[in-house]
Amino acid sequence: MKKKIEILAPAKDLIHGMAAINAGADAVYIGAPLYGARSNATNSIEDVAKLVEYAHLFNAQVFVVVNTILYDSELETCRQMIWKLYDIGVDALIVQDMAIMEMDLPPIVLHASTQANNRDADKIKFLKDAGMKRVVLARELNLHQIKEISEASDVELEFFVTGALCVSFSGNCYMSVANGERSANRGSCAQNCRLPYNLIDGHGETLIKNSHLLSIKDFDVSDQLPNLIEAGICSFKIEGRLKDIVYVKNNVSYLRQKLDAFLENEGSDKYTKASSGKCSYTFDSALDKTFNRGYTDYFVNERHQAIGSWNSPKSKGEYIGKLIKIVGNAYEIENGHLLSNGDGLCYINEKNEADGIYINKVENGLAYPFVLKEVKAGAFIYRNNDTAFIKIVEREDSAIRKISTNLLLTENENGFELTATDEDGNVSSVNLVHPKERTKNNESIEENFKINLAKTGFTPYTADEITIMFSENWFLPISKINEMRRTVFEQLSEIRLANYKREEHQLVKTSHPYPETKLDFMYNVSNKLARKFYERHGVTEIEKAFELQWDPGKSRVMTTKYCIKYELEKCPKYHPNMDGKLKEPLILKQGELEYKLKFNCKPCEMEIWEKDAEFEIEEDHFH
Repeated sequence: MKKKIEILAPAKDLIHGMAAINAGADAVYIGAPLYGARSNATNSIEDVAKLVEYAHLFNAQVFVVVNTILYDSELETCRQMIWKLYDIGVDALIVQDMAIMEMDLPPIVLHASTQANNRDADKIKFLKDAGMKRVVLARELNLHQIKEISEASDVELEFFVTGALCVSFSGNCYMSVANGERSANRGSCAQNCRLPYNLIDGHGETLIKNSHLLSIKDFDVSDQLPNLIEAGICSFKIEGRLKDIVYVKNNVSYLRQKLDAFLENEGSDKYTKASSGKCSYTFDSALDKTFNRGYTDYFVNERHQAIGSWNSPKSKGEYIGKLIKIVGNAYEIENGHLLSNGDGLCYINEKNEADGIYINKVENGLAYPFVLKEVKAGAFIYRNNDTAFIKIVEREDSAIRKISTNLLLTENENGFELTATDEDGNVSSVNLVHPKERTKNNESIEENFKINLAKTGFTPYTADEITIMFSENWFLPISKINEMRRTVFEQLSEIRLANYKREEHQLVKTSHPYPETKLDFMYNVSNKLARKFYERHGVTEIEKAFELQWDPGKSRVMTTKYCIKYELEKCPKYHPNMDGKLKEPLILKQGELEYKLKFNCKPCEMEIWEKDAEFEIEEDHFH
């Protein structure tokens, strides 16, 4: 049996979810009324139910994110919400808090969120044995590590493929809560990582001023789909539950076409699509057409390039060309013919900051801005607001998904019968009681029947093969043909939904040992049920979640694979011939905020600590 490979799209709401399905998503993840890690992207149970019905028509799935950490007072409300989600047909929950594993749950499938910090093969195998059907892997993993995890456990593996990156290990960033009691693990990240900082060395000298030193590029490993599939990934996740509809359609359609090309060619023997229908588009998708900070493959292919987006945390967009010169009150830009009235442009100014220009009109190859800014000749010009592209993609019909059917029109004792058989083998039949009369002059009007049966219009179907089997040249009014066609497709939708098989899994509590016996605050244990879960699995010491025991000024607030030393080409391992070592500790300063950086060279990680924290600086062991 072929393995199903899935594209998983984000949905801010019902409209975005339906747009993602239409653009080719095999599954959609969406927030419910509570407990999702994006507090600005919540949805009513009723809207989630509508999305479930729409998705299931295409054999696509709906996953609901319940991926915040929970407090004791929230456990019962969460449990009741999960039952409601099960009752409306949700396919799976994406969860972080192990308290959910202790609840009285319906037989709903559970996925371990990337917020559960899924980096180690032994812990992922533990989660599988505890009842998780799928694990969303940490973005920091490389192909070799993914393969190791896949070989150690037969759990489904999901991996992000495009979108924004958290600079921290997911679930282990506490900068936001430490600076204003907005917890990222509670759905309210303040994005301190996107702020500008000064970098100060151990001598007190400012090395870099006002730069977004923790802001990194966006993720794109779409060219690695075949390698990731071979390594064991079955679901490719697009980041972006707060992104707009153009971003969602653009990303989904781009990946749909890339994945289909693989599935139809070199992957055709072993892999198949995870849902039904075929998509058509009125636009040419390209990732750099919508929000992006430039792209990186992060660590999928090991550490091999700088990944910072230091000039700005805002969208960079697509590269247009260099500025040739300013002509009067207009810009002459390489490839300027690609620009349109209303476009937004981005460039790096003399202060090394990202700056923007809005184009009023484009005429005779020149771009006339609303406000003329001094831009140096040779500056790289990017377009981060493509008005013509946005206008096309925003249209409802820019991405259409249709399920293939064959239609058969035959006669019977009392009249006629129309049968629709879809690509998944579902069959719908409708009978018309009607007298049999030959056509005038006994001429065939079969072609007329076929033309009208092919008019599937706004239904989710195409009639790819139409067969008429009559013993005589029977006459039928076109109104009756249209009526039969409408009815047969309405019935087919009901049959498809009735035949949809949701996978169910009843959790059975286990007591197999957790790979660790002592858990620090990074395991985010914030309630009695999570504590009970770990204790049953042999854990003897459990530290409270950061949110419950924060020690102001002295805490470690982030751990990351991203490394400022590496970005500055001052890493002794990767830059052994560098000029001079940096005097540590390095300090990040932003207004009143100050952080110390600690570099753990053995695991190749960087830690960020509050200013009053004390730690020993490791000696570099690379020569």
